[in-house]
Amino acid sequence: MTATFTPAEGGCDCGAVRYRLTREPLFVHCCHCRWCQRESGSAFALNALLETGCVQMLRGEPEWIDTPSESGKGQRIARCPACKIAVWSHYAGAGDALCFVRVGTLDEPARMPPDVHIYTASRQPWVILPADQPAFEAYYSPKALWPPRSQQRYRALVQARSGAEDA
Repeated sequence: MTATFTPAEGGCDCGAVRYRLTREPLFVHCCHCRWCQRESGSAFALNALLETGCVQMLRGEPEWIDTPSESGKGQRIARCPACKIAVWSHYAGAGDALCFVRVGTLDEPARMPPDVHIYTASRQPWVILPADQPAFEAYYSPKALWPPRSQQRYRALVQARSGAEDA
């Protein structure tokens, strides 16, 4: 991503929920864990991570579904109340401050290819990983991979969140 990011729009299948990303993602995960495979009904989940404040609602409001996760902390999935398509989620670790936007719900999903492949130990054997992209059998260190500007944004998010908890 570049400093000249242009907003990206997306939504559900029926059009009842539409959103705009006003900022480039911090990072894009392609997760191959069995939980993501089951939840997506596919071989992996492709999520663009960004601050929730950077997701602007254009139409409708999603319904929230609490689901279990492998960590045991669960996740909240934002789904269209009409067609039930998952448009993003919040994981317990970051709470509602960090959004995991389903890249496939973007109007132009090719704009946000994965930056990293994670939990590849459970990837489907017919999924061939690109040789030029980082891949990890489990998770990875964001400090080692995220660009400095993404790390700065994440630190600001954590600081704002801990300040809000102290209030």
